Amino acid sequence: MLTENHHGLAAMLSVRGNTTTSNHSCGSDDYKYPLFSAFFIIILSIGLIANCLALYVFIWLTTKKNPNTVIMINLAFSDLSFVLTLPCRIAYYLMDGEWIFSDFLCRVSTYAFYVNLYTSIFFLTTLSVFRYVAILFPMRSKTIFTIKRAAVISVAIWAFVALTSSPFLLFGSHEQGGKIRCFEPKDVDSWKRILVMNYIALAIGFAVPFLVILLCYVRIVVRLRCLDRNLKRRKLSQKKSVAMILIILSAFFFCFLPYHVQRTVHLHFVLSSEPDCALTALMQKIIVYMTILAAANSCLNPLLYYFVGENFRKTLSLRERGSLSSSFKSISLAYVLETKNGKQRRNL
Repeated sequence: MLTENHHGLAAMLSVRGNTTTSNHSCGSDDYKYPLFSAFFIIILSIGLIANCLALYVFIWLTTKKNPNTVIMINLAFSDLSFVLTLPCRIAYYLMDGEWIFSDFLCRVSTYAFYVNLYTSIFFLTTLSVFRYVAILFPMRSKTIFTIKRAAVISVAIWAFVALTSSPFLLFGSHEQGGKIRCFEPKDVDSWKRILVMNYIALAIGFAVPFLVILLCYVRIVVRLRCLDRNLKRRKLSQKKSVAMILIILSAFFFCFLPYHVQRTVHLHFVLSSEPDCALTALMQKIIVYMTILAAANSCLNPLLYYFVGENFRKTLSLRERGSLSSSFKSISLAYVLETKNGKQRRNL
């Protein structure tokens, strides 16, 4: 709703300027349809396979679960839920911005994007806090964060994000330019409501979690640097784990940060500045790419599970070894049977 909105933006600028300018007066935006289609097909393909595999490993193959596992299960479920709405978006873009599904699906698809975006941020923040406590308070971490408490935290995150994102359910499909549109605000009042929601989401949904993560990692780095050399050797694997978290979460915030900054600038320009076609077209192009980056987080989270989730990595390794062992045993058994049969034929 805050993203694929060039038609709604052009229409609103026309109203503000008291002109009869068409939706395409600021230039054609047809470039966005193949762009969104191509990237969302890639995100759908990777995200569906990766998150289904992650849930399968976490739920059915991981025997020793911990609080991190609970959070990662919820994160994977959030990504999978969003990915499952992508076929509707892809169809919309392949049909050059014409919504052929129900109004309900339009609302759900819009809602799912923001629920996934902010549950991902909060679940990643929770994992960072868990890691912070585990490193700075290793003896108390097991009693502070239990599986039950991790489940309660997960439910609280889902409830909070679902409730605060519910206003997006008010934005359904509507007719514009001779087509049924979705993901595009229809009037000035819609943009004003979105601006208010943007600042709330920016503060609570992004800025606060981002500051918490930065604080956690600064404290972790300081703590590791203060360890003596002997302890450093014993903590080498833990240090590598923290370094990997920094790398992966940095990638995630390269996805989230540009999107939130550009979304805010875009909305402020729309509601505060005089219409400027050149600037409008430029900002629309930027927000298209930022939206794709934000949506791509559903494909990146499985990397977090593999490199940070020790149990996840061990389970996959054991599974691979088990498969190789079974294959080796099958080949060995076949070889033995063939050898015995050959000896029996020679004896005859």
